[in-house]
Amino acid sequence: MTTRITTPFSAASTAAEVVDGLDLSGRRAIVTGGASGIGIETARALASAGAEVTLAVRQLDAGERTAEDIIETTGNKQVLVARLDLTDQASVAAFAEGWDGPLHILVNNAGVMATPEMRTPEGWEMQFATNHLGHFALATGLRHALAAAGGARVASVSSSVHLRSPVVFDDIHFRERAYEPWSAYAQSKTANVLFAVEASRRWADDGITVNALMPGVIHTNLLRHISEEEQERLRAAVAVGDAGLPVKTVEQGAATSVLVATSPLLAGVGGRYFEDCNEAEPNQPGNSRQGIAAYALDPEAAERLWQVSLDTLA
Repeated sequence: MTTRITTPFSAASTAAEVVDGLDLSGRRAIVTGGASGIGIETARALASAGAEVTLAVRQLDAGERTAEDIIETTGNKQVLVARLDLTDQASVAAFAEGWDGPLHILVNNAGVMATPEMRTPEGWEMQFATNHLGHFALATGLRHALAAAGGARVASVSSSVHLRSPVVFDDIHFRERAYEPWSAYAQSKTANVLFAVEASRRWADDGITVNALMPGVIHTNLLRHISEEEQERLRAAVAVGDAGLPVKTVEQGAATSVLVATSPLLAGVGGRYFEDCNEAEPNQPGNSRQGIAAYALDPEAAERLWQVSLDTLA
């Protein structure tokens, strides 16, 4: 029986509080989607502790503006920007091939949520392609850099919405079943956890640990594909406590990512799922908002997803 990881931090903790007192000098980090939402505050916290941080972004101009802001607020000039489009496998491959030297921290943060039905040129469902396949290709492409770092960490940003669906292996890309935005998002977020489970198992000998996390409810650009009506419904649910989750600031939303990426309390720990800066309890029936679903930690599903991902990207 593994011991559940608990920390002095909570839902109210900020990313800055999590890294307070840590020295990340000499460490190199990548944050995907580092120019928006919690990605900005994740990158800022890592830079404030002395790490070299690369913002992996689709829009270089937004990345440059963010880098300038982080440099100004932290005094750390080692904030870099590189282009990465997770839906374009050539872009992912070019990014990984262009990386030189060790990589100590990879935060797979970028994502899309509840989009209309969209597909990549390969015909892959867009949310699964972006949230899982793109990050899978990136992490596997950077494996040697992670191994070279010794004790590298990967943070896989998931969501409590994973509780709505396992990975539906028989029809991942909605070719047979009717497309439903939240179901598509949910299985992609389950995939983020399963990736952490299998990557930690496969890469243990390289000293690489991979954990997944739920950042919390934060109002960011991730909501851009959700109608105003739906957003109002979600806000009302949170306001009356129906959702069971408080709305966090972006600084609080980045805290669990930063904890997974840096905390000494997680040294050697992999294949787990964290929320509110602590390892999550198993989800309880009737609670659709908190905890981790058993199917998201299932080692057989994790191994199957890994192989499916390799076959898809081949």
